[in-house]
Amino acid sequence: MLNAMTFDGFLMYLGSAEGSIFNPQRRGVYQDMSQPLCHYFISSSHNTYLMEDQLRGQSSVEGYIRALSRGCRCVEVDCWDGANGEPIVYHGHTFTSKILFKDVVNAVSKYAFKVSEYPVILSIENHCGVEQQRVMAQHLNHILGDKLLKSTLDGRAPIGLPSPEDLKGKILLKAKKIGGLEESFNGMVEDSLNGEISDEDDVAEIDDDNLHRESVRRRLKKSKQRLSKELSDCVVYCKSVHFSSFKHSRIHSKFYEVASFTESKARKHLREAGAEFVHHNSRQLTRVYPTGFRTDSSNFNPQEMWNAGCQIVALNFQTAGEGMDLNDGLFSQNGSCGYTLKPSFMREAEKRFDPETPQKRNDYQPVVLTIQVISGQQLPKVNIKEHSIVDPLVRVEIHGVPMDQAKQETRYIENNGFNPVWYDTLRFTIHTPELAMVRFVVEDYDKTSKNDFVGQYTLPLSCMQQGYRHIHLLSKDGTCIPPSSLFVHIRIRDLE
Repeated sequence: MLNAMTFDGFLMYLGSAEGSIFNPQRRGVYQDMSQPLCHYFISSSHNTYLMEDQLRGQSSVEGYIRALSRGCRCVEVDCWDGANGEPIVYHGHTFTSKILFKDVVNAVSKYAFKVSEYPVILSIENHCGVEQQRVMAQHLNHILGDKLLKSTLDGRAPIGLPSPEDLKGKILLKAKKIGGLEESFNGMVEDSLNGEISDEDDVAEIDDDNLHRESVRRRLKKSKQRLSKELSDCVVYCKSVHFSSFKHSRIHSKFYEVASFTESKARKHLREAGAEFVHHNSRQLTRVYPTGFRTDSSNFNPQEMWNAGCQIVALNFQTAGEGMDLNDGLFSQNGSCGYTLKPSFMREAEKRFDPETPQKRNDYQPVVLTIQVISGQQLPKVNIKEHSIVDPLVRVEIHGVPMDQAKQETRYIENNGFNPVWYDTLRFTIHTPELAMVRFVVEDYDKTSKNDFVGQYTLPLSCMQQGYRHIHLLSKDGTCIPPSSLFVHIRIRDLE
């Protein structure tokens, strides 16, 4: 008897996980998780408590639940003095609503490890006075219990950052700290010391964008506050510090210090000293967050920051679009655990990789990606009018180092969203395939106005299967829209 697949069985195979464009062997945790934290990209959220915009939007613990449920591993908490001695969380000096700090900590405790067992970082922006800082520390200790990392893993002075594997099930605090880890082990920290507590993000933002720099500095000088030892003691491997320069960091900075940059400041460093930035990020953690001008909670393109090896690239998870598509795509591999290992040339300091000149890398090997967009299946309507029919086209975008940024599109097919056929071939030369992301976007062509979004799918080039493959499209917010798909042929070859 001949072992053969029926035609219907073959169609089922093509539409299955094995026939998908995403390599199923990359779905589970397949990467080495025993390297230092700074060697991973970490799925990270900005102003996690906000459900809408940055000025009048609602604050809710639901923001934390949703982010953690999407595999986010670094969430942000802006803390202010509240009534009745209870710290509150909201976007300061705006009309956003307020929630209790203890409710946020409860939500984090409950949902931190529902979808990933790897560590969660609480990025604290602290505006509280000493008394309510002590209340914060009490809530963290009482609610999180053993999940809160309060000392080094082996109880000794460490010489480097621990790994995600070492920190499974642990919650780390990223905040200001009195002195450093060394002083903690030498018993040099007094019960209470003066430490400047400022709105880390907003001040850096104003500094970086040259707005009212001096007036802000004067205000901060007047409003120095003490940092409570109880809260300081909760900070171990992620001490928030001000960044001076790469030269200063190379000489003076400690592996447990974390600098934060606005997207504009990070871009400036990337432009002026790309190799230095990558080198810095091979030794310690860096956080990048949206500029203060993004009051609508829009997102920047995180790929720029991943190109520099920045680990904590904080996005507004509540805002759908290209930024979150790329984030979801990058972290859809490796068990969707929120940690993705950086390429070796970004982890090894001596490699001196510069994203502006990738061709200077020793193991430089560009590839040619050839995509034949064959057909589409049951594309969703975007217009609710009864007789509206989609005129679909497919755009393929490459996101990566500057030399790799590219987009091409097919022609549009008139009045056919059910089974459009293109047979259009698109070719891309990719110079740093290890960092490249591929985004497929289906749009409804409109010759008189902007095309309407139909669906998208984003994945790392390194996770792409060759041959005839189905792409199961996702909606604007990243959810599945079955049975909508594209049928394509993929070919990846080294550039001779």
